[in-house]
Amino acid sequence: MKISYVICFTVLNLWTFTRGELFTAISDVEPLLETHRKIIDDLDDYINKEERRLSILKRHLFKYKNEHEKAMDDIPNYLGNPINAFTLIKRLTTDLDIIEKDIVAGTAYIKNITILNNHSEVKYPTLEDLVGAAQALTRLQETYHLDVTDLSEGRLNGVIYRDSPTISKDDWIAVSTSMSSSDCYELGKALYNERDYTNALAWMMEALRKYSENDVERTFTEVDILEYIGFSHYLLDDVKTALLWTKKLLELDPNHTRALGNLPHYNKAMDEIEAKRKQRLRGDTGEVDIDEYIVDDDITQKKPVELTTYEKERKAYEALCRGEMEISKEISKKLFCRYLTENHPFLKLAPVKMEYMYLNPDIMVFHEVLSDLEIEHIKEMAKPRFRRATVHDPKTGELVPANYRISKSGWLKDEESPMIARVSRRVADFTGLNMMSAEELQVVNYGIGGHYEPHFDFARKQEQAFEKFNGNRIATVLFYMSDVAQGGATVFTELGLSVFPVKGAAVFWLNLHPSGEGDLATRHAACPVLRGSKWVCNKWIHQGGQELIMPCDLEYQSEGMTRTPLRPVSKTFR
Repeated sequence: MKISYVICFTVLNLWTFTRGELFTAISDVEPLLETHRKIIDDLDDYINKEERRLSILKRHLFKYKNEHEKAMDDIPNYLGNPINAFTLIKRLTTDLDIIEKDIVAGTAYIKNITILNNHSEVKYPTLEDLVGAAQALTRLQETYHLDVTDLSEGRLNGVIYRDSPTISKDDWIAVSTSMSSSDCYELGKALYNERDYTNALAWMMEALRKYSENDVERTFTEVDILEYIGFSHYLLDDVKTALLWTKKLLELDPNHTRALGNLPHYNKAMDEIEAKRKQRLRGDTGEVDIDEYIVDDDITQKKPVELTTYEKERKAYEALCRGEMEISKEISKKLFCRYLTENHPFLKLAPVKMEYMYLNPDIMVFHEVLSDLEIEHIKEMAKPRFRRATVHDPKTGELVPANYRISKSGWLKDEESPMIARVSRRVADFTGLNMMSAEELQVVNYGIGGHYEPHFDFARKQEQAFEKFNGNRIATVLFYMSDVAQGGATVFTELGLSVFPVKGAAVFWLNLHPSGEGDLATRHAACPVLRGSKWVCNKWIHQGGQELIMPCDLEYQSEGMTRTPLRPVSKTFR
């Protein structure tokens, strides 16, 4: 400890001085008063520093306690807010590191005690979790057109979820604290390190806007923010703006080494850009090519580039996630609801509510086919088995994790629980299909901003998948095990259809044409969860055992044919 060092140092010096027998003359003792004063000053300085450190620690503690109380009032709702989830991970990674550096003994002790005593329920997130949470927030921004300032102030889609004395306990939902300058800075820094310079820049600008606010966690300066802003502009090929921000930085810190080094580089780059622009405008003939370039206020702009297939699909996918696209009136006017009573005698006693969402291919929703008791049982069985969700590598056929699928999943066998077996029997009842070659029940919980980008459930010819199963995936049954406050829709990008989660319901569709070829119209995706926690489970049913139920057809797809084992019944419900 510093105090021990101060006292020992002073005493050692005093001992050296006393070898001259100070007590023999008052004039020699008099200088000890100066030593005495120095000890007082050193102790006073040390105590002031300790009090400041303790004050900072108390403010950290207050924030931790305050957020913990909010979380414990309604854990699913609290963690279902992506802002809360990100700041929680940040508090347990970078913020905790800051505390450890300031007060080493205290927090090192806390971590060591929880680890040494083998408290298996205590978990610490990693920097990888922080990066994942940062990327999730930007995914939500882009998909749902969220404003960075709104997010930093705790607003999701224009709604502020805040704790307030005017909100009753029954109406309290997903309280989120506005983000601090430190939160924005760490988010921007994580994205910058992942080379997402566009989103990093947006969050650094927000960190700068909030910089004047009182922030106990701040371990950076305004100069640090300006450096990130300037260099992000440069990496985004905006040298002119990078130069402007670098000059602002040098106004605050004229001796900043990196900024001084960048200035001549930026000026040279500006000269080169100007020379290339003039050369490009004149072309080989020395004349301006009007068809290729539009010149406005000395800024050269290329003509708009046509979107790629991926970009077009991405645009449709995001619009469907926002609920901005509707199916055509020609399709919607033919849609209907009915009670399903065929396929199994039991359905005559307990018919299932069935709603057509699309025709040809038929996309159907079966309502109230999973009870709350079954949902909780499935969740509890699946949680210990959860692993990062994987996808089939088209080249190797191996299961691998992918950034376009963010969730955790577990698999449940029928023989493990009578309740799981009952769910499989129910799937057979309302689909009319044989479960002989069906896969195990897959249970999925989506993470922060969890999603699964557009994909097919069936394996294409070039993919080495499902070799151990009897044929390709002929059908998909997707159960919703939770309601989702915002986002989380299942969207069919080729059909322009959005199906939003309804707890206890199941979506059903066929993946293959009568010929056994994959139906490209069934391309679908799971939209990012904006607020809430999305739980689903699904059964993938294969071709094996369906030969007599759904015989093959030599035609790739018969004209106007909808292929479904469900026979039409006139009975409808409202």
